[in-house]
Amino acid sequence: MVSPSTSVGRTSSPHKSNHKKLVTSLLFLLPSWILLLIFFIGPILLTFYFAFTNLSLTGSEAQATQFVGFSNFVNMFQDPNFRISVIKTIVYLLFSAIVGQQILGFILALLMKEKNPAFRRVIGIIVIAGWVTPEIVVAFCWVAFLNDSGTLNMILQQIGLKPVAWLFTFPMTSVIIANIWHGTAFSMLVFQAALDDVPKSIEEAAVVDGASRFQVLYKIVLPMIKGSVVTNMILVTLQTLGVFTLIYAMTGGGPGTSTQTLPIFMYNQAFVNYQLGYGTAISLILLLIGVLVSLLYLKSMKVKV
Repeated sequence: MVSPSTSVGRTSSPHKSNHKKLVTSLLFLLPSWILLLIFFIGPILLTFYFAFTNLSLTGSEAQATQFVGFSNFVNMFQDPNFRISVIKTIVYLLFSAIVGQQILGFILALLMKEKNPAFRRVIGIIVIAGWVTPEIVVAFCWVAFLNDSGTLNMILQQIGLKPVAWLFTFPMTSVIIANIWHGTAFSMLVFQAALDDVPKSIEEAAVVDGASRFQVLYKIVLPMIKGSVVTNMILVTLQTLGVFTLIYAMTGGGPGTSTQTLPIFMYNQAFVNYQLGYGTAISLILLLIGVLVSLLYLKSMKVKV
């Protein structure tokens, strides 16, 4: 006969073992939690706090930072330069990320589908070369190509056309093209992997049933890679919203406010005018735009997270 104390001891052993495994797992995760707390959660919480203060780099406000409530946001929405920056950001995002990188990346991936591996490898290396190049190097390359005595104007003069001050006359178009050149490779890689996963037998069956190439693409391929399309749109959008180095090095946000997107406007307020609290509030709006656009993508494409 088993005594009650022995029975309790046997039933408690698995519980102790599970508890020990849980503690061990938590200890292994502890370093990653500490890193997340220091480098991710901590800065986010500080950003929220500083956005509601008059934190400054100089002056009396730098000595005694005070909580100012929603004053930074009220001033922001009353500032005409902020509204201009939002419009410039939307234009830059629409043509650079959605129309440019997304569509061009898909076309390149579609053209390379089922092509010779050596051909795909060569084209892939050429396109990816732009992607792996640092933003500041990309900016200098495009400035050298587009400036008054640059390569493009030399070509125009060779064929009898007048040179154009591209960075002054078409500044937004110039930075959009530079960013498309820099970022299209990422979209191409995402779409290439997605298209390779579409079973060839399904496309062949649709063709046998009389579907055209466009119908196969629109009604079969695109719905099957919808998840990859949305993922790529979100990643490209968030990357494009944060582009600073490329625009600042090419045009400095000008001429005037022609290319002053929100990151440029935020930098000017925080580190040129020394209003860190105001600049932090602008960064929160930028973050909010990224979240809202991502949710819009998920909602419009009916993709579950």
